[in-house]
Amino acid sequence: MNASVAIQTLPEAKNDEELIRIVDEVIAYIKSTGLNYYVGPFETAIEGDYDELMDIVKECQHIAVRAGAPSVAAYIKVTYKPEGDVLTIEKKVTKHHQ
Repeated sequence: MNASVAIQTLPEAKNDEELIRIVDEVIAYIKSTGLNYYVGPFETAIEGDYDELMDIVKECQHIAVRAGAPSVAAYIKVTYKPEGDVLTIEKKVTKHHQ
């Protein structure tokens, strides 16, 4: 695992319920990838291969638009280590959630 990303998808929506519905569709897509992920209150972290993660980040925008958002913004953080492994979600947060 040479990369991890954190993505916060911010779709344009009429109200909070619509916003949550669209974001839930994006999260369902992330879950469907089979990669290790962690959903937080502001963003979702995903671990895997850099190129695969970049494709997922791109698809998250498409999912939000197909779900009904007229536009979508995203904040993305990327950690990439071409030679070796990056710190895992487990190492970063497990001690805080026991």
